Amino acid sequence: MSLLDTRVPAVLLRIDRNPFHHGTLGAVRSLGRAGVEVHVVADSAGSPVQRSRFVSRLHPPPPPGASPGEIAAALHRVAARVSRPAVLIPMDDASAVAVGHLRERLSPGYLLPRQPGPLAERVADKAELAAVCERLGVPHPVTLIPDSPAQAAAAAWRLGLPVVAKWSRPWLMPAGTGLRSTVVLGSAQEAQTLYLRSAEAGSRLLLQAFVPPGRDRDWFFHGYADRSGSVRAGGPGRKQRAWPPGAGLTTVGRWTPNPQVQALAERLTGELGYRGIFDLDFRRDGTTGRYHLLDFNPRPGAQFRLFTDASGLDVVRALHLDLTHRPLPDPAPRPGRSFVVENYAPLTALRARPGGRELAWHARDDLAPGFALWALWSRHAAARLLDRALGAVRPPAEARMPLGAAVPSPLTDDEKASSC
Repeated sequence: MSLLDTRVPAVLLRIDRNPFHHGTLGAVRSLGRAGVEVHVVADSAGSPVQRSRFVSRLHPPPPPGASPGEIAAALHRVAARVSRPAVLIPMDDASAVAVGHLRERLSPGYLLPRQPGPLAERVADKAELAAVCERLGVPHPVTLIPDSPAQAAAAAWRLGLPVVAKWSRPWLMPAGTGLRSTVVLGSAQEAQTLYLRSAEAGSRLLLQAFVPPGRDRDWFFHGYADRSGSVRAGGPGRKQRAWPPGAGLTTVGRWTPNPQVQALAERLTGELGYRGIFDLDFRRDGTTGRYHLLDFNPRPGAQFRLFTDASGLDVVRALHLDLTHRPLPDPAPRPGRSFVVENYAPLTALRARPGGRELAWHARDDLAPGFALWALWSRHAAARLLDRALGAVRPPAEARMPLGAAVPSPLTDDEKASSC
């Protein structure tokens, strides 16, 4: 018998157009295996997610750049079809921010955590997060927000090169700009030139001190803050491999106890009064040993299934249980468990891992998405290679590449955003 109230369906909302978002598939499987009716509101026509046997129904998402009113209208249409209250789970930052603003308008068709004000937007905005960390005394890379190209250059010199450049609200970046949400810059001139694209990016540019990556330095924490504010489910994980190396999405992660990361996560969410699912990224400073918070994602991270405990509880199931007033089982952690994204780490996916392992796409009880992945990924990789080859023979186009894109990567901006 399922612990979850299977009379209450779930609706997964994703606004970005990333067909390789394995976190969506993880949520579909987690809830579907528990007997919950799962509806997906996303552009999944070309995604392996649509092939999952646990998807009850696909619904068209709001259009790119949709206004809050358009997002609300799309969700109201889904609610009318579902015809009973459903647990709503935003799967990307744009969705989480929109739902945070629309909470009252979406009731009573959807069940949502009682988040204090527009908190999801505050923590997802990288400039606002820096201010939050400073106020709460949470270690965070020194961050400067320039107001002009000259200030951007001066900030780069002040922070010391190389410097990390981020757009404060990456979910607002229009497709096709070639901009990346985060880049490492090697000169003040690059910072100055990148600042000139602020209007194109749709949000502020911020510059951060560079905390060097290294072995065992990149960590993350996934959790669910319940109605009382207690952090339930999830845990701390170590990023063993990423693409691109030292940044981007986690391709191999391992559930690893870390009291310092755990304490930071619980203190941060507790002092903010945060409610709901969250995904935090940390990097340990090799000199001081302090863990710096790099990102706060107010939704499930793509690798949340890593933290599936011995009772089958993960952050998505915890949310459903809590919002339907079902008791959550006692924690039964499984440290040492691994999670592998096989299209980025195929050789690792073939090897057995001590402590147990879950693959992002392949599952014995849901084979179709795994098979569909490789056909789609092969076309994607071929298109990227062709585009790169054509770019190599077009110097003028190469000259217009965004700063920080000198290191080639088959990773799209949406794919990079799905790491957190």
